[in-house]
Amino acid sequence: MKAIVQHRYGSTETLALKEIDWPVPGPGQVLVRVRAAGIGPDVTHLMTGKPYLVRLMGFGLRRPKVAVRGRDVAGVVEAVGPGVSRLAPGEEVFGTCEGSLAEYAVADEGVLTRKPANLSFDQAAAVPISGGTALQGLHGVHKGQRVLVIGAGGGVGTFAVQIAASRGAHVTGVCGPAKLDMVRDLGAERVIDYTTEDITAAGHHDLVLDAAGCRTLRHLRRALRPKGTLVIVGGENGGNWLGGVDRTLRAALWSPFVGHQLRGLISKERAEDFDVLRELIEDGAVTPVLDRTFPLERAAEAIDHVHGGHTTGKVVVSV
Repeated sequence: MKAIVQHRYGSTETLALKEIDWPVPGPGQVLVRVRAAGIGPDVTHLMTGKPYLVRLMGFGLRRPKVAVRGRDVAGVVEAVGPGVSRLAPGEEVFGTCEGSLAEYAVADEGVLTRKPANLSFDQAAAVPISGGTALQGLHGVHKGQRVLVIGAGGGVGTFAVQIAASRGAHVTGVCGPAKLDMVRDLGAERVIDYTTEDITAAGHHDLVLDAAGCRTLRHLRRALRPKGTLVIVGGENGGNWLGGVDRTLRAALWSPFVGHQLRGLISKERAEDFDVLRELIEDGAVTPVLDRTFPLERAAEAIDHVHGGHTTGKVVVSV
């Protein structure tokens, strides 16, 4: 099969389209005929091995433990390993795996579920990691609450705006000028152009979800109501060792001593969340936003496009 392979950490110049053997599903695993793969910041971090914390988390100290890049996946079940009972060959699925930038990939059954019937494979591949992160970041949000989504035009942000709005929350989205109308169309009652307004322009909120990753904790807290919650999703502006994770660590240290709940989010990939997203999508409450779609042979270009920042929604590689 064809796959995007990498044997040493580095830029997209370390990636190569090669012919390799098919993966074989083990107990509890599923072999997927990949039709599309989503590209997000996670792919860049695993490609570069930065921040170095990524390597310490088990992805390989000196070189990538898994040679094929890509994690978001949508495709068709080709075969199942021993013990798999929830999925069967021929079913259309979406979820996550290790190595989705390939014609075939193996995934654990617990991180796959049936693809939304009203989505194409390209659209479905945009959902799992970004949609799941948004869903977990908005845990507990309910009707009437005020929610501020920073980075509302990005992969996580576009899902967060729609999910919060579907729960009856009053949503304000923060994004660049080119995305204001799109974020409003997704369900934001108010939009803030971060190039001309401060995030506090819309007052105070019950929950602030920061998917942009550059503002200080002190600044973010100014947008919260008393007893409000700040959820930090990732971070792209730190050093080589911690990246943006330093804000998450400081939030954990501050939270017991201030009136706000401050927490970082390391999302967990699980089929039950993907089932919730599928229901929202099939009900018409959520629709993935695609920035651009690239063919497999241009996967490196897709990753560079994401790494450049300012994408609208999600970038997808069609296989």
